[in-house]
Formats: sequence, structure tokens, C-alpha cells
Amino acid sequence: MRPLLVRGAMRILVTGGCGFIGSNFIRYILKHYKPAYVTNVDVLTYAGNLANLEGVTAEHGDRYEFFKADIANADQMDELMTEHGFYAVINFAAESHVDRSINDPANFIHTNVIGTSVLLDCARRHGVQRFIQISTDEVYGSLSKTGKFTEKSLLDPSSPYSASKAGADLLALACYKTYGQEVIVTRCSNNYGRYQFPEKLIPLMIIKALRDEPLPVYGDGMNVRDWIHVDDHCGGIVAALFEGRAGTIYNFGGGQEMVNLDVVKMILKRLGKPESLISFVEDRLGHDRRYAVDSSFSERELKWKPRHNFEQGLWETIQWYIDNQSWWQPLLERAGRY
Repeated sequence: MRPLLVRGAMRILVTGGCGFIGSNFIRYILKHYKPAYVTNVDVLTYAGNLANLEGVTAEHGDRYEFFKADIANADQMDELMTEHGFYAVINFAAESHVDRSINDPANFIHTNVIGTSVLLDCARRHGVQRFIQISTDEVYGSLSKTGKFTEKSLLDPSSPYSASKAGADLLALACYKTYGQEVIVTRCSNNYGRYQFPEKLIPLMIIKALRDEPLPVYGDGMNVRDWIHVDDHCGGIVAALFEGRAGTIYNFGGGQEMVNLDVVKMILKRLGKPESLISFVEDRLGHDRRYAVDSSFSERELKWKPRHNFEQGLWETIQWYIDNQSWWQPLLERAGRY
């Protein structure tokens, strides 16, 4: 990565920092970029977990602070931005589970669209220099057997979740065009790694296998996803934060396309569990068949590249869940259905 463009101490507002990617990002930037101070705002929904950041205060002291607040509450966001002179807002806060969005879209509109709008308005009023909108490749819809999503691909979301993220992205980019606000949108492929909530594919399958429970696989299991390790994603976000161009979209993919069923079989093999645990279930409504992300623009512009091999990264992730059962066991009750 090229040297940072920003020098000296700076404070960054991270929203949704108690979630999977947000908490990993906080650990990543505090470890690798010593001038950074981080304020974490999270409303602590079922997927927000303070345990994701256990030990951060002890390790980094006053470089980290946490506030419980709702990003859609303009008064709370104004109060926070009045108190601190933030260099940047990095908006991870989002409802992100597709199944839940199908059952209850309203929560996704509240957080993903209204919350993003409130943050953009507050950041502009308080002179925040940069705004990074963390998005997803799901806004592009589904691919056939060939091709990859680029930053110029048309938006074609299939679920209330992806539609809400597409709407938030457009709001952010409109603020750049209308107000000259330094907005950057990043879109990533499927993340995996430590601290991922148990409702997502990889941790769900690991935990089910560890408990010798049936592993539910949607449809025929042949849906294809491009997997990126969460640390590689965090490195891309940091590169976009400090070296990205305002008004620009950056895609981050791992370059590791895998059939879902093959991922499940890899997990079972690693754990020494039989494939008879696989249980095919009715397919998800509007289930996208294939995602694949072209990261070549980000690689050229940001001098960024994913570093993790999927197989090795998956083995390390499996071992983390084996070693940290005290982290995920309490979450099973919170999830309400595992």
C-alpha cells in the first residue's frame, strides 16, 4: 500500500462497529495506523456484539471509544459530531441478512436508507472531510455463468436488503454530485473470517457441523459466491479512505469463486463430519445464482490486492470457531432460530 495521504492524529467515526466487518475494521486500523482514533457508534441490534471488540480498550486506550446510538437519530448524530471533529465517517451500519429483509423490509429501510441519509446530512453540516459508504456486490443482482461485476455494472437488486443498499449508495453519490461532499462507495463480495454472526453461511455451517446438526443448504446448493477474507476487505477500505477519489465506486473481491455446496463439503471434510449432514431446503425467494467481482480498478487505483487464499483462510476461520465457542454459543439464543 502507498504511504497515507493524511498525516498526524485524526478521529474516524465508524458506524456499526460492533458487527462483523465493522469490528474487524476497528481492530485493523487501530493496529496498523497508529495516528488513528476511532469512535464506534452501534445501536446493538441482535447482530451487534460488544464481545467482538473485547480487549480493544485495554490494548489501545483512549484511541478507541464506544457510544450506543441509532444512526437514524439525527439529534444523536448531531450531538456526537458536535463533540468531535471527525476526519471521516465510515458507514458499516446496516441490516444485512437477506432472509430477514424478505420477512421484514421496514427495518432495512430504517437503517440502510434513512440512517445513511441522516449520516450524510450530519457529516456535511459538521465539515467531515470524507464519507465512506460500505456496500455490497448484491446491489448488482445476479450473474450468468460468465462475466464479473464492475463498477459500471447496472444496479439490479433482487431483495429488500440489496435494494435498500442500492438506495443508500445512490443517496451517497448524489451528495457528491449535488454538494461536492467527498463520498466514496465500496462494494465487496462475500466476507468470511472471525466474529461473523452465526446466521451467515460459513459460520452457520461450521457451528451446525460441530454440533452434529443438519446443515441447511438452499435449493440445489449450486449458487456461486466470490469470497474475500475480512482482513483483505478492511485493507481495501483503508486504501479507499486515504487514497480513493471522491465520487468514485471501488469493488473489492477475493477472486475466489466457490459453489456453496463445495464450501459446505470443505467445512465437513475439515471437521471430519459426514456429508450426510447436508440437508437441502426450499430455495430462498429471489435467490441470486452467481456473484463475481472484478477488482482490477481498485487494484490499479489503490494499489490493493487480496492476500488470503480461500482454502487456508477457511481453515483458519474454522479453527477460530472451534477455539471460541464461548463467543458464539450465547449468540445462538440471540439469533432466535439456530
